[in-house]
Amino acid sequence: MEGLETVVLLGVTVLAGAILAPRLRVAAPLLLLVFGLLLGLVPQLRQIELPPETVLLIFLPVMLFWESLTTSLRSIRRDLRGIVLLSTLLVVASALAVAGVAHLLGLPWNAALILGAALAPPDATAVAALGRMLPRRNFMLLKAESLTNDGTALVLYAIAVGATLGGSYTPVNIAGLFALSYVGGAVAGILVAAAAYLLLVRVRDPLIINIALLITPFAAFLLAEAVHASGVLAVVAAGLIISFTSSRISTAVSRRQTESAWPLGSYLLNGALFVLIGLQVQAAVHEINARDVGRLLLSTVAVWLALIIVRFVFQTLSIAVIRVLDRRPSQRQRRMTYRARIVSSIAGFRGAVSLAIALSVPSALNDGTPLPGRDDIIFISAGVIVLTMLVQGPLLPALVRWAKLPEEPEEEELRLAELAVASAAVSAVDQLARELGTSEEVRGRVADEYRSHLSVTRALEAGSDPATTTQSRREETTLRQAVLERKREVLLELRLAGTVDDTVARRLQTRLDVEEQRLTGVEIID
Repeated sequence: MEGLETVVLLGVTVLAGAILAPRLRVAAPLLLLVFGLLLGLVPQLRQIELPPETVLLIFLPVMLFWESLTTSLRSIRRDLRGIVLLSTLLVVASALAVAGVAHLLGLPWNAALILGAALAPPDATAVAALGRMLPRRNFMLLKAESLTNDGTALVLYAIAVGATLGGSYTPVNIAGLFALSYVGGAVAGILVAAAAYLLLVRVRDPLIINIALLITPFAAFLLAEAVHASGVLAVVAAGLIISFTSSRISTAVSRRQTESAWPLGSYLLNGALFVLIGLQVQAAVHEINARDVGRLLLSTVAVWLALIIVRFVFQTLSIAVIRVLDRRPSQRQRRMTYRARIVSSIAGFRGAVSLAIALSVPSALNDGTPLPGRDDIIFISAGVIVLTMLVQGPLLPALVRWAKLPEEPEEEELRLAELAVASAAVSAVDQLARELGTSEEVRGRVADEYRSHLSVTRALEAGSDPATTTQSRREETTLRQAVLERKREVLLELRLAGTVDDTVARRLQTRLDVEEQRLTGVEIID
């Protein structure tokens, strides 16, 4: 198919998924993967290829950067030890377990190690798309793990491929590769983020700010790849730094643009990626000799189960070791119950990165002979991705309800923040008015508004139970939204009558939109 036809097909498919998913009450990525599988039944559509470099250089930087921008730094600091263990030792354990199972079922040992490296890391894009029904802390832990584990997986992949092609590695070589992957990736991300900060801190134009933000993940990825470090970690490091400094390098207008454009772009890329994965799965199936299908299906199921079991066992053993070494009360509060470990094991989705690694496997050895097991690697990787998404994905919501995982008191934190901010505003308005030379009339009007807001906030906070507070907020929000809708109706009447120009109407419409965002909050996908 031509490039434009492919773009239109992907766009229409993603649109259909966005429309149908809420009505069918299924996650959009699951539906889009099914659409991709169905489209792959058409021989001409199976010719659409998903080049590995497209995933690694176009899709991943944008999606990982946005996920980094919306990741909780507090959660990372609180669960840093667990994140490090899961993104390093668990990846190695998973890769070895997958390699062992695949080798027992007939795959050559070198090919089995490559397969293990491909399937070891949970995928950040799949986790972000399908893991949102988890409580915030569990989701952030899984998200942080999936954002950082690719560095380990890609080093394992490089070692496995290098050994297959005749290379040899000592423990010192392997330690150096891991250090370069992580340290080099982090340094590259820090350098690019620092350059972006020095530029953006001097710029107030929202268009320039968002263009610079768009370039940042690609620059970080390319700089890391240039020194053979982890481009994924570079993007994540840059995103976390930009997120931390956002209030200093962006404006209210630029943030509104970011919070509108980036989720849309990320959704489109993510959706297209799931459709392409479905197409690639069909292509992989049709490349396999019919007599090998039974063996490969058995291998796929066995590898899939091994990944879930290893993840659960690793978390159980880690908790047992930490319980012996760290008996602090704060540590006891952070320990995962066995139900939480089951949920975490099921939530470890595999996705585009695994398929990209599998598709990157060289087709031939150095002497020109075909690489043994390459087609098997692609088939099993594709099959495991389908199983993790179409079996684990629908199963996860029911498991979350069964596990009864505790929720963090987000609403309580929101009320405390609102009260602190409102109190600070009332305390500062008189002093700021004097410094700015504001007239008494304006100062009094603004001060009365802030005092009114503070009194409402305190009234809701003092002695009212959460249900009553929530109901009061809902009633106030509903009333204000109704008033805003009436304002929009009047504006539309003026516009249709020709009383006001379209440009004037758009400016006023923007003000009404800002007012609604102040009322309901800007929806941020995290």
